[in-house]
Amino acid sequence: MELEARTETYPLAETFVISRDSSDESESVVVEVGHDGHTGYGEGTPIDRYYEDAASAVEFLHGCRGALGGDPFALDEIMAALPATPHTQAARAALDHALHDLCGKLTGLPVWRLLGLRRDGPPTCWTVWLGDPDDMARRAEQAAPRFRRLKLKVGGRDGLDIQRVRSVRAVTDVPLQVDVNEYWSVDEALEALPQLAGLGVEYCEQPLPEGDPGGAQVKAASPIPIYVDEDCHTLADVAACAERAHGINIKLSKSGGIREAIRMAHAARALGLGVMLGCMTESGLGISAGAQIASLCDFVDLDGNLLLLEDPWPGIEFRDGVQLPANAPGLGVRQLLSLSPERSDGRN
Repeated sequence: MELEARTETYPLAETFVISRDSSDESESVVVEVGHDGHTGYGEGTPIDRYYEDAASAVEFLHGCRGALGGDPFALDEIMAALPATPHTQAARAALDHALHDLCGKLTGLPVWRLLGLRRDGPPTCWTVWLGDPDDMARRAEQAAPRFRRLKLKVGGRDGLDIQRVRSVRAVTDVPLQVDVNEYWSVDEALEALPQLAGLGVEYCEQPLPEGDPGGAQVKAASPIPIYVDEDCHTLADVAACAERAHGINIKLSKSGGIREAIRMAHAARALGLGVMLGCMTESGLGISAGAQIASLCDFVDLDGNLLLLEDPWPGIEFRDGVQLPANAPGLGVRQLLSLSPERSDGRN
């Protein structure tokens, strides 16, 4: 098999703000794997929070060429042969997705069918990025007619988080979810969670910093489910999450791809945990990989491609609030736009 990797930069439709940063564009690594006249494509989105960036992901992937062998269906063998370089989960995810795309094209099957899963999953939420309460309410009201759930980014550390949720609830009866991105203390969480329950919030995502020793206390006291994101990266993290949460948020670029994500979902079920499928701000190529396994999950947050100014990898069908993977072979998406001028091949 032949492998090429490059970075792609996507402008966002508007500045995206969470508790710890803001951005106007997203950078991903895109992988191409060729075999027997077919090419599989995959995307991973490195983020600074996990000490990853696109340029180092490309470098890692080009160093993996010797591990591919000649059988694209030998996924476990291929992934086990990759270098044990830390902070390369997004790169591994991109390769995993490209191999799944290639296998689907070689068999003529969409990946979801290749995996024996259903095509449709839960409706995706739309992310209302962090802002002042009135602004968040305005943006939520605009989005509510198209989406069956809204996820509110909070953690402003200005005493206004509950007012943010209250303002949104005043303009829509769409189910709400709240994501704190690690920005509450134990005391803030214990004070806020009953108020969120009173506002009909379905669950709270990552209220405490990763590894905070107060996690079990907050879980025990919370009247609504706690889902963890930054606390849960790969299969090895799932068991410990049962002590501090009612569910986990799986993101393919964080876990290392489809294969690891499926393992995590089954492990979470065995532990009685709920399963949420999240995403980074990525194109339809990355979102399509997540959509293939959405039927395994209770909640879905796959709006990353909808946040872009224009999606260069169309193929995902957004129907009645659900991100449906294509019926076409593989991941079912094709690149629409020419490569951006910010492209980097990672070659000398």
